[in-house]
Amino acid sequence: MLVSIHDDPPILVCADLQVEYLTQGRRHVILDGDAATSRCLELLTLWRGRLWPVMHLKRIAQAAWFNPASRLTDWIAEAKPRPGEMTFEHPLPSAYSSPRFVDYMSNIRNTRCVLTGFSLDETILATVVEGFHRSHRYQVAGDAVACRQPNEGDPAAYKQAVVNVIGNFATIHSSAELIKTSGAVAV
Repeated sequence: MLVSIHDDPPILVCADLQVEYLTQGRRHVILDGDAATSRCLELLTLWRGRLWPVMHLKRIAQAAWFNPASRLTDWIAEAKPRPGEMTFEHPLPSAYSSPRFVDYMSNIRNTRCVLTGFSLDETILATVVEGFHRSHRYQVAGDAVACRQPNEGDPAAYKQAVVNVIGNFATIHSSAELIKTSGAVAV
């Protein structure tokens, strides 16, 4: 069932699209970063073209492996927030660790969000679970998300396991499905 045409469009949430996650040799390098980035950019282009709301999350953790002063925490050039797009920095995995994010999400009428980006096993998982407990409805573009390589085991199986867990708290869609329906899928 499609969402009513009279509803506000969902908010596209681009999680942690930072250079750090695409830099080879870094501890948190993303497995299929190029494929996920490409799908994120397709969705970002759709949302921007329709002037729908876009939100960017940026992890600013204070840790030896994640130096916020480093250029590695910069946005991926093509996904850099534009004027009028919201940005929220979060120190812990969940976006809800940002007081500004909590305030914003608590004060909007439509809490339907489509999550894309990196840190599937950290930021996206933590945000979806915490949002679920606050009655915020999330969709996750399953092919427009990516996670770091596990220490051992099959990387694809690890990603699928994380997506399966997220499916308990959010609706999973493909980016093609979201593009086909212009983001208007039931949540």
